[in-house]
Amino acid sequence: MPTVPAAPVQILEAQSTVLGEGMPIARALPSRHRRMVGAWCFLDHFGPVDVAQGSGMRVGPHPHIGLQTVTWLVEGEVLHRDSLGTVQRIRPGQLNLMTAGRGISHSEESPQQRPARLHGAQLWIALPASRRDCEPAFQHLPELPRLRHQGLTLSVLAGEFLGERSPADVHTPLLGLELLADSATQATLALRGDFEHAVMMLEHEAVLDGQALAPGRLLVLPAGRDSLQLRTDGAARCLLLGGEPFAESMRMWWNFVARTPEELRKASEDWNAQADYFGRVRGYDGPWLRAPLPPG
Repeated sequence: MPTVPAAPVQILEAQSTVLGEGMPIARALPSRHRRMVGAWCFLDHFGPVDVAQGSGMRVGPHPHIGLQTVTWLVEGEVLHRDSLGTVQRIRPGQLNLMTAGRGISHSEESPQQRPARLHGAQLWIALPASRRDCEPAFQHLPELPRLRHQGLTLSVLAGEFLGERSPADVHTPLLGLELLADSATQATLALRGDFEHAVMMLEHEAVLDGQALAPGRLLVLPAGRDSLQLRTDGAARCLLLGGEPFAESMRMWWNFVARTPEELRKASEDWNAQADYFGRVRGYDGPWLRAPLPPG
């Protein structure tokens, strides 16, 4: 029986945009060519940027429904506040995981006393129907499983890899890894064939399955692949993300993940009316963000 060739990879160009009060970011997902990779539905890469002067990152109180947010830093610090009463600094190598469920609000800002540079990633995970109306929650993980593999240092942000499992509470089969090469490296990474995967470079460059990748581009590998070849000519850092293809219909608008246009409009109107179920963020010294209404 003839071998079926693997589906081709995609290379997506990230879109430049601005987060909050002037933080430049590169948004890899969603794009018009690709909405999701597994349940990963939003991939932002911010920095590196000098925040020694001025106010740094400032994202006023805003809401979420139907998703989880993942914050991962390479450099710097971010102060998270949310409507559960959480006040939490996050530093490089730590993971902030916020579950919005039926509704939550939070803010993100640079602390007054902070390192001079800020660099990291903000990711979203769509919640399945069984969990999208769950109670909101927040999880700060100061330490994650780390291992060495063929010259790479791997941090397991979500899911399991080579016997190491992240304690992050996720609700669909997922993988989240940071891959760090300190010098020129060649490695082979085993992939789950039932997962689709994506690689987002955070620092420097690498060649992945023969494709050169630098920050600002996303490599997407469809399901059916069982390995990934990686080569670097020097130090490099990237995120490898994966998951089972998300079978449910899903819609996004602003900071919301839902299933119908009516749900998105209701969430926007409810937030602008400061509905109680989103709660209140205490301690942020700036205005909350109003929700734009979806078209129609």
